[in-house]
Amino acid sequence: MMDAISFPILRDLDLEKVEPGTIQKFWVQLATDGIGMPIAVPVIVAKGQKAGPVVGITAAVHGNELNGLPVIQRLFAEIKLDDLTGTIVGILVVNVPGLLLEQRKFNDGIDPNHIMPGRENGNNSEVFVFRLMERIVNRFEYLIDLHTASSGRINSYYIRADMKDPVTKRMALLQNADIIVHNPPRDGTLRGAADDLGIHAITLEVGDPNRFQKGMIRSGLTGIHNFLVDLGMQQGEIEEPENPVVICKRSFWIFTQGGGILMVNPGLCEMVEKGQSIGTLRTVFGDPLKTYHAPMDGIVIGKSVNPVAQSGSRILHLGVEF
Repeated sequence: MMDAISFPILRDLDLEKVEPGTIQKFWVQLATDGIGMPIAVPVIVAKGQKAGPVVGITAAVHGNELNGLPVIQRLFAEIKLDDLTGTIVGILVVNVPGLLLEQRKFNDGIDPNHIMPGRENGNNSEVFVFRLMERIVNRFEYLIDLHTASSGRINSYYIRADMKDPVTKRMALLQNADIIVHNPPRDGTLRGAADDLGIHAITLEVGDPNRFQKGMIRSGLTGIHNFLVDLGMQQGEIEEPENPVVICKRSFWIFTQGGGILMVNPGLCEMVEKGQSIGTLRTVFGDPLKTYHAPMDGIVIGKSVNPVAQSGSRILHLGVEF
């Protein structure tokens, strides 16, 4: 049995050196820690016999977003090299320090998905993500960035993508998501930094944090297979969605105005109407403080499951259909 540490440690990912018709595993070093030991990310590459597109799949940009890890593991376990055209690159864990600390942020307390593409001479997290972009991500032509909800929240299976761009729109529709939110790339995110490099990128939200969810993992895997088949990178049939996707022109969070014990009423993917009760805030003694109502018609993309709500806590994430 091969230990993970025995795989080669590279300074950067040179896809030209990967033999066609192989799957290879590497560590790509992006930094060193306080005693000079490498901080490296685990990367797996499948390269077909025929040249073709380069698709990157990233997981755990936030250290508590675990569902993407088995999606990538299973994808590479199922690849048939004889049928593969082009190259697939999986970064199984982007935020290695955060994952080891079992926290969302990098080990300097900064959210790495707010500071992309980083800075060459920046602070800890800025240098790390700068090298991530320079040493791995800029090789991609397409990117699917796998995320989950944050702590204390749950998500539907949904996509953020620029639906006005025909390529990213097609990428999004192939994922068979419950919901797609039109969301042009924003500065600071991996998706936005990739877009600035001319890489077609979408964000795929695969469920809840700190756990593996078999159904979400299976859905994420199906969507990626669909995309690879559509690109002509692998053989197969595109699996059609069981239910029509709901496409939203925008989305926003609704927050509490005061603190207390919060109960959120609607479920994920539930349609709510303007004025409908969406949450109740009570005192610690159980007395009602405030009932919150939907400000407009929409669909529940995500919601809080943490009953302890300080003033300004999230209630639910509401999508507004086109």
